[in-house]
Parts: sequence; C-alpha cells; structure tokens
Amino acid sequence: MGHKVENSNQQSAIGKSGPALPSALCPLSPNNHLIFEPVLKNAEEIAIKTTYFSIIGNVILALIKWIVGYFGHSYAMIADAIESTTDIFASILVLMGLKYASKPADEDHPYGHGRVEPLITFLIVGFLITSATIIAYESIQYIRTPHEMPRSFTLWVLGAIIIWKEISYRLVSKRSRETSSSSLKADAWHHRSDALTSIAAFIGISIALLAGEGYESADDWAALLASGVILYNSYLIFRPALGEIMDEHRYDDLIDRIRKVSLQVEGVMGTEKCFIRKAGLKYHVDLHAIVDASISVKHGHDISHRLKDILREKLPELGQVLIHIEPDE
Repeated sequence: MGHKVENSNQQSAIGKSGPALPSALCPLSPNNHLIFEPVLKNAEEIAIKTTYFSIIGNVILALIKWIVGYFGHSYAMIADAIESTTDIFASILVLMGLKYASKPADEDHPYGHGRVEPLITFLIVGFLITSATIIAYESIQYIRTPHEMPRSFTLWVLGAIIIWKEISYRLVSKRSRETSSSSLKADAWHHRSDALTSIAAFIGISIALLAGEGYESADDWAALLASGVILYNSYLIFRPALGEIMDEHRYDDLIDRIRKVSLQVEGVMGTEKCFIRKAGLKYHVDLHAIVDASISVKHGHDISHRLKDILREKLPELGQVLIHIEPDE
C-alpha cells in the first residue's frame, strides 16, 4: 500500500454524519481559494522585484568592467565584462519567465504556467556555457600573444565589484529560497559566478603586477580558470532544473510537513502515498489519506475537502492538491 503514517490520537470510529465543517474552510465556498492567493502573489512580486535589482546591477557593472578592462589593459577584466553582459540577458529572461509563470491556470494549462521556469533556467545555463567558452578561447589566444601589463587601478575596481557581487548573490539566493524559484536560484548563481571570475581576475592581475615583466599572461590564465568555474556552476544550476522538469523526487522535507499537517485534520487516521511535482513557485500534491472504512462516501468526500483546504492554508506554497481516500483496514 506504500508508506503509511497513522494518527495514533484519532478516534477508532467516526460518526456516519461526520462533524460540521468550519465556515472558513468550507469546501463548497466558491471563493475559498482566494485566501491562498495573497501569499502566492507576494512571492511572485518578491521574485520580480529581485530580478529588476539584478538587471540594473548587471548593466552598471558590465559598463564599468568594459571601460576599466579596456583602459586598464586587462583581458581578465574584459572576460569578466563578457560574463556580466550575458548576465543582463539572463536576468531579462528570468523576468520574462517569472511574469509568464505567474499567469493563472486556464483551460489549456490547468496546472498553471509554472513549467516555463526550468525552461528559462536551461536558457540561462546556455548563456553561461557560451560565455565560458568565449572566455576560454580568448584567454588562450591572449596567453599566446604578448601584450601590455594590466594597470594597478583595476585592482581597486575589482575589489569593489567582488564585494558587490557577493552581496547580490546572497540577497538573490535568499529570495530564491523564500519563493522556491529555480530561475531566481539560477540568477543568484550568475552573481556568484561573476564574483568568482572577478576574484580570478584580481589574483591574476596581482600576480602580473607583483612579478613584473614576463608574467603579463597571469591575467589571462586567471580568465581561463574563471571559465572553468563558470562551466562547473552551469552544471550546479542545470541539475535541479532538470529534476524539476522530470518530476524527480526531491521534496522529502515538504512531504514530512504535509503528513504532519494531515494528521491534525479530524477524520484523517493516517497517510500513505504522497507525490509532489513542482511547477514554477507552486508544488502540486497527490496524497492518499486513510479514513475509517465504515463512514459514508459523503463523509469521506467532506474530509478530503477539509484536508485539502487546511493543507493549502498551512502550506501556502502548495498549488493543486489531489486527495485520494483510502479505507483503514
């Protein structure tokens, strides 16, 4: 029968008619779903505002890096600018994806439009891989070609950029956890990869300046190392998004919370199977609930509605909740 969790405090027998449902949780209320919308809407607004923050920050930093890299004779800085430029387009894609994913369910999309989020994440990974490839190729070309020593003022600029990018990563990463947004998580890792390329550039330029003539290519080796870091981060972003699109089992903590809440609902004696799939900011749930085998179909139906409503009230990140009633045997 699958994994079974029983409510030891539940009465062994339940009256045929069953208890009256609280008016606030009445499954027959046509506006009952409205109590869940403000929480979800708030998550969507947080995600969209965070993406605007990323876009503005990336535009400013990309301009700074291009200018400083060109006049400071640092290809590591220019490589960093290339990465920041792809960040701009990636963040715009995230914004478009979040706005589309927030569209309500319709006749053609009964589970909503949330699955566009991992698709956007795949595009962002494509941007990262492309930028890493360009950086690696150009770095190798510059390593083989003599060029000027990078200017020392580039270190001051890089130091400020590293601090700002790490702050941006932590902020966007926090918002991605709050909203359960995979594309926002990918955007956060874009900030972290940008910080890592800046650190590599900082180290390379420092070596070139300290070691002097003959070590000009340290700057380029740093850019080459940064491209490898970006490729590795691309995999870290890609893997969970692939799991989401393939409905991979990745939500044990949420399943535990669902079971605990279910056992608090009057009439539910335990739970069995619990399947979860994520779409955008929502988690869709299929849950098997155990009830007394002697109750009427009507009473079992009422219990399932009450369970669904309480789950969505206690766990507002849930989207569609399908309850299957199992008799206690």
